[in-house]
Amino acid sequence: MSKLGSLGARLHRGEISYDFVGKRKIWYGVSILITITAILGLAVRGLNMGIDFQGGAVFTTSKTSVSVAQAETYAKEASGHDAVVQKLGTGGLRIQIAGMDTAKSDNTKVALAKDMKMDPESIAADLVGPSWGDEIANKAWEGLAIFMILVVIYLAIAFEWRMAVAALVALIHDITITTGIYALVGFEVTPGTVIGLLTILGYSLYDTVVVFDSLKEQTKDITKQTRFTYSDIANQSINGTLVRSINTTIVALLPVAGLLFIGGGFLGAGTLNDISLSLFVGLAAGAYSSIFIATPLVADLKEAEPQMKALRKRVLAKRAQAAAEEELAGTRGGDEGPEDATPAVVGPRNQPASRTNRGRGRPSGKRR
Repeated sequence: MSKLGSLGARLHRGEISYDFVGKRKIWYGVSILITITAILGLAVRGLNMGIDFQGGAVFTTSKTSVSVAQAETYAKEASGHDAVVQKLGTGGLRIQIAGMDTAKSDNTKVALAKDMKMDPESIAADLVGPSWGDEIANKAWEGLAIFMILVVIYLAIAFEWRMAVAALVALIHDITITTGIYALVGFEVTPGTVIGLLTILGYSLYDTVVVFDSLKEQTKDITKQTRFTYSDIANQSINGTLVRSINTTIVALLPVAGLLFIGGGFLGAGTLNDISLSLFVGLAAGAYSSIFIATPLVADLKEAEPQMKALRKRVLAKRAQAAAEEELAGTRGGDEGPEDATPAVVGPRNQPASRTNRGRGRPSGKRR
């Protein structure tokens, strides 16, 4: 068995564990810091919305020696707007300019062809109206809202409302971090980005539900015992599924990393960045939130219940009593051990001497 497999088996059996729930304040602090950074990125830089959301024109050129910087300059001079230019794997350029109508796009196309010394027919132009962008944006928000509502309803029915709330917080956490990374990096937000977000939300939810299912199974009749608190069992559930979560996350991240770094970086396929970045960041954030946010938050909510508070008191009282008895036993053993040990050694040595005396005719009673 591999070392990782052996570690997973030991974690599942409870032979070793890490106190994730006990150190939840640290994880909460880390998440708050990351979330604040993401919100600041959104507030300062904002999202680079694609033309599918705000309308505009996209010009795709054939293979050219014009650099990205030169193309940005030519596009701004021709249209009067800032442009986003990407180098394609074919050697051509993808020039995106927001806020353009049909008449202006035709003029811009001709001007670009002249500046880049190309035939206007070798530049393909696609125009997206602002009304279409608004409709796409509204549908994206509607889809996200419907997804969240269905998630809460399902978890409330399958588990309980506290787990539903914890899962919802984890999902919002994942969305905030992913969109904040988009703002900081400056990648374009397209319908592919929305698809990526919905995909990673489903993955994050799947990973969270696995832990919740284990927690639900182990907390049946929890109040009938006095060995573990709810937080203890929640921590056991995380440790029991920890290696599985790590394995599935790594396996999922490897192909996405290929899309992002090889496809988008080395090969220059900029369209892959739209979905690959959201998948990469979201998968990592989803694995983090399911372990460090969702389950510890459930433990916090459950520990606030009166019956769980009573259980915690009983468990802690029993542990304190056991510790006191152990300490008392150790004290007695240290004080009385040497005195008790002396008769145990001397006693057997005296018995042969007594039998020897009896053999010589000396009675053990009084002599007259």
